[in-house]
Order: sequence, then structure tokens, then C-alpha cells
Amino acid sequence: MEERKPKILLAEDDTNLGMVLKNYLELNDYDVELCRDGILALAAFRRDKFDICLLDIMMPNMDGFKLAEEIRDVDPDIPLFFLSAKTMKEDIIQGYKLGADDYISKPFDSELLLLKIKAILKRNQELNSKEEEQFEFKIGQYAFNSRLRTLTKGGESTHTLSPKENELLHMLCEHKNDLLPREVALKKIWGSDTYFNGRSMDVYIAKLRKYLKDDTNIEIVNIHGNGFRLVVKD
Repeated sequence: MEERKPKILLAEDDTNLGMVLKNYLELNDYDVELCRDGILALAAFRRDKFDICLLDIMMPNMDGFKLAEEIRDVDPDIPLFFLSAKTMKEDIIQGYKLGADDYISKPFDSELLLLKIKAILKRNQELNSKEEEQFEFKIGQYAFNSRLRTLTKGGESTHTLSPKENELLHMLCEHKNDLLPREVALKKIWGSDTYFNGRSMDVYIAKLRKYLKDDTNIEIVNIHGNGFRLVVKD
């Protein structure tokens, strides 16, 4: 039985670049659907199942940032990768705030893009399939189940975490009231401890703080330059 090829949604309005990328990725055993604008890409995403989305930012009808928001509403866990000629730091940070797994500026090396895609897919597969030894944790008034990716308060309201939120909270719980080194979390969850991955992790820390804010005995403390501590007071 032939193994299923990873499926990529490629949203790129540059006809030549889009076809070059599509052909290159297909030669490397990926199944690629190319869409010329954000609206067509969103329609394709809603009717089919993809393993990763490669999104150009500057597109007609719907830009890549808006498309990413719409995709996240449908599937909060799908890996997103931005392709863009925009190199402003603010644009890159906005991409990571939208939950991007990576960002590459045009012009780029196709081999480097391929390596990044492989790394993201491998990491995502590991996060989704990993079986942890301990998967249930009590965090103050909350119950956290990392297999189900659920955070429940008082046995009532339940929040379902994304894979990265889940993995990060799991690591914090394993280091409860102790230091979780920043570079350890970055390398394990994001694959490397680059500046932009660090900014992405800061966004996820902020999300976890928001989820836990109703219990004043819980605090995620930033130890500047070193990492984070999940502090749970008795």
C-alpha cells in the first residue's frame, strides 16, 4: 500500500514562483494544492485536509495574515509557514502572534525551505503522537490532562489546548515551582532557540497565563534571561 504523501496548501499569487515551488515540492514527495489568492486558499482548506499551509502575505482579495486567522478558526493546530517579501520586524512578529511555526523572507533558498518544512512536520507529528509517562496534573484549582489536551477548572469549564500550548504547560508542570530553562523548551517544542522562536514562545506563555488567571495562587514567572517558573502556592 502506497504511503500517503504530506499535503501542502500553497497560497501564492506570483504565478511563476507558485508553479516553481509546487513542482519542486512535488518532486520531493509532497502533494501540493496551489491557490492564487487568500479566498481560494481558504475555500480549499475548508474542503480538504492538509498537513501544513505555506502562505504568502501580500495577496489579492485576502492577505496572508487574514487567511491565517481564518484557517486558525477552522483548525487551531495546523502548522502555518509564512512566505513573504516583507522583512519588517513588526510583520514577522505579527506572523508569530498569529501562531506561525516559521517565516521565511523572499528571495529564499528552496532547499532551506524544504528542510524547514520537514522539521515542522516532524515536530508536529511528535507533539501529536507523544505518550507522556505522567499526563494528569493538578494546578491549583485546575486539572490538566496532557493526553486529552484539556484544562478544567473546578470540574466545570474545560479549555482545549493547542499542541504547543499543551506541550509547554506539560513542561512547566514537570518543572513546577522550579526553573524551566528557556532554551530547553525552545529546542524541544520549536526545534531551535532563535530570537523569533523565543518571541513565539512568549506569546504562548501569555496565553497560558490568561487560561490560569482565575486562580490567584498560580503564577508563571519570567526569570529574565533564564526561563520560566510555574509557581503554585499551597
